Amino acid sequence: MRLINPLVAAVAPPPIPEARAWASRYDGRHGPLIDLTQAVPGYAPHPDLVRKLAEAAARPESFGYGDITGDLALREAYAADINALYAGDVGTAEVAITTGANMGSFAATMLLAKAGEAVMLPVPWYFNHQMNAAMLGVEVVPLPCSAESGFVPDPDQAERLLTDRVKAILLVTPNNPTGAVYPPGTIARFADLCRRRGIALVLDETYRDFRPGDLARPHELFRDPFWRDYLIQLYSFSKSYCVPGYRLGAIAASGPVLAELTKILDCVQICAARAGQAGLAWAIPALSSWREENRALMNRRGDAAAAVFARLPGWEMASRGAYFAYIRHPYPGHAAMQVAEALAVERGIVTLPGSAFGPDQEDYLRVAFANVEAERIAEVASRLQEPLEL
Repeated sequence: MRLINPLVAAVAPPPIPEARAWASRYDGRHGPLIDLTQAVPGYAPHPDLVRKLAEAAARPESFGYGDITGDLALREAYAADINALYAGDVGTAEVAITTGANMGSFAATMLLAKAGEAVMLPVPWYFNHQMNAAMLGVEVVPLPCSAESGFVPDPDQAERLLTDRVKAILLVTPNNPTGAVYPPGTIARFADLCRRRGIALVLDETYRDFRPGDLARPHELFRDPFWRDYLIQLYSFSKSYCVPGYRLGAIAASGPVLAELTKILDCVQICAARAGQAGLAWAIPALSSWREENRALMNRRGDAAAAVFARLPGWEMASRGAYFAYIRHPYPGHAAMQVAEALAVERGIVTLPGSAFGPDQEDYLRVAFANVEAERIAEVASRLQEPLEL
């Protein structure tokens, strides 16, 4: 249709609806569908948070507009949470609340690069980050990551690939889609690179509350007195508090950066939904122990998924962490989409093909085990004993 912006028309459609369409053709012969496509919490929100959200929804102020950068109580609570975890000095005025981390990444991309410029994304990438850039006319410079390195990107390789048009490097850790957790030292090297080259480091920490149990602090960047010169951090409340439908995330950045970002937020969201903000302002300090329990639960589900694939000849868990595992399938020469479709239709296991996450990913599938109990994850093994009909 000629009316459509060609930049938008050229972007591939989101992969999750397509994968679920394959699942509609499954006849149920192996038991109920096992949906491993979307990163959603597989347990209910805390009952006290449910009550707080209901109370907040009934307050008159929840029906009106709020501040563009978010309600003060939630910004204060999130700044305090950052400072407690990272030993940082983030001020309330250095936090903005967004309509989910996805909207935050879109706003950050628009803020940092104009059409014809570029951002660097590790491959495999989170597909919405690539879609954001493409729709804005911003080039994506791929930073290839390998299974041999645990899908952790190499800062030296990133520097070799940088051009003057690259305005930001966007990292996701724990990673979507691979689950890889980037070591603090690697993150520090990327920070040094961005500061030296005068570009931004956008650090998407949507899954930071599900990092491995032995990693107390994800990185040391907020202890760097110069973090405001280069760092923009993204966060999501969806996973940590089981409220993805409330669409709430956060951005932490310097005051001057947020002053410019506010222009974008005003145009795209005006303000984030207010009832959810009120509930989360209470939840951040009140539910810290509950969050830790869920962190342990997710690590156990990751262990269960690793045990399943360890028993399956030809299948290899190349990496995993937080909500995800990145699986090498045993059908070389077959497109990842073909394998994922066959899994959904023949076995009732719905995954996403590696091809949704960038170039040269045809050997992989992404598994999101967060919304499936460990007992159901174990069912995957019996369904994959026999070869697929490809």
